[in-house]
Amino acid sequence: MPEIYIEEWPPHAPNDLARQETVVQVARIMANAAITAPSQGGVQMAECHIVYGAAELDRVAKKMEELAKLKPDNNRWKRMFKYEAAMVRDSDAILFIGALAALQPFDTGCGYCCGSEGCQFVYKSRGAELGVIDTTETLHPDWLVDGPLCSMNAYGMGWAVGSAMVMANRLFVDAKPFMSVGVAGQKLGYCPKSPLVVGIPVAGKGKSPYVDILPDYHLHNLSRVVDSLRSKYVISRMVNWLPYRLWDPLNPDDGEEKKKGG
Repeated sequence: MPEIYIEEWPPHAPNDLARQETVVQVARIMANAAITAPSQGGVQMAECHIVYGAAELDRVAKKMEELAKLKPDNNRWKRMFKYEAAMVRDSDAILFIGALAALQPFDTGCGYCCGSEGCQFVYKSRGAELGVIDTTETLHPDWLVDGPLCSMNAYGMGWAVGSAMVMANRLFVDAKPFMSVGVAGQKLGYCPKSPLVVGIPVAGKGKSPYVDILPDYHLHNLSRVVDSLRSKYVISRMVNWLPYRLWDPLNPDDGEEKKKGG
C-alpha cells in the first residue's frame, strides 16, 4: 500500500525529503498569499522566488557570509549576516518576496521618499524619459538597495510579507523575514525585477532554527552538533580501543563474573 513516512532524521534521507517537500508546498501557498495581498491601485506589487535544496541554500548562505565582510570593523553587521547564514542552512526553503513596483512612483507627491520635488525626485534621479523609468538600469551596483525608490510602493511589500507570514502561521511552519537573506538573494539574481527583496527562510522541524540563538551561532548551531559529536566519538574510540571478541569491560564473560562474585 502506498505510504509516506515523515521524520527529520537522518537528514536528506527519503523520510526527511518527504518532510522538505511538504515545506516547499507551504512556501508555494505563502507566495500565493504574498501576491494576492492588498496593493495600491490594484496592480501587482510583489514577485516571488522559492529556493530549496541543500546546494541552493548553501549558495545563499555563502553570499551572506561574503556580505558580512563588507564591514569588517562592525561586529553587529558581521554577527547579523553570519548568524542568519547559519539559520538559512538549517532551513528547508527560502521564499524571496520582491517589491516589484518600487521603482515606479505612485504619482501622489507624498514625499515619503524624502525627495524635495515630490515624485519628480525619483523620476529625475533614475533618468526617466516621458515618465517611463528604465528598470534595467542600475544606478548604484555596489549599494545594498539601489535607490531612490518610491516609498509608497515599497511600503506595499509589507502587506505581501505580512500575508505570507500569516499563512506560515496557519500552516504550522517556522518562518522569519530577514533583510540579510533578501539582499543576498537579490545579489544572486532572485526576484530579478525588484529593487528591494526580503527573504523568508521556512522550516518544518521539531526545533525552530530562528529562535534561542547562542553566542557565536555560526559556530555553535544545530547543523554543527553532528560533526562535533562525530569528532569526539572517533577520538574516544581511538583512545579506548579493545579486542571486543576477547574482552569487554562492561560485559565480562561468565567466568569473570563468577570470579568477581567469589
